[in-house]
Amino acid sequence: MGCNLQFKTGQIVSLECGDACLYAEVIQVVESRQICWARPLMLAVLESGKDAFDRAWEDGTLYDLREGADLLWPLNLFQAAVDVEVISLLTQLQSLDAKKKDAAMASRQLRDFVDRVWEAHPNAFK
Repeated sequence: MGCNLQFKTGQIVSLECGDACLYAEVIQVVESRQICWARPLMLAVLESGKDAFDRAWEDGTLYDLREGADLLWPLNLFQAAVDVEVISLLTQLQSLDAKKKDAAMASRQLRDFVDRVWEAHPNAFK
């Protein structure tokens, strides 16, 4: 999945699983346990039928996760996020109007994403 990078506090990282990509801010890295404490920022989900190799996240649905729970996950699942991609998505996130910011739906989407990652990478969590 991810490269063996040295993530820094405040860095934006991403984790792709299926048709979705989680973007999170690194809060702390626990080197001794190879764990990343990450604060989710947003979840980008591709529309059905989009080409998985053309990751145009801006064509999908964006969920605001900034009010949600933090994650403690294995470092090797994350990769450094691409600046250009993140800036575009953060701009979209800031422009979401209040009725598009459904905290319950965002929480449910994050929970479903977490379940998919656990299923896809069971050995990473042992």
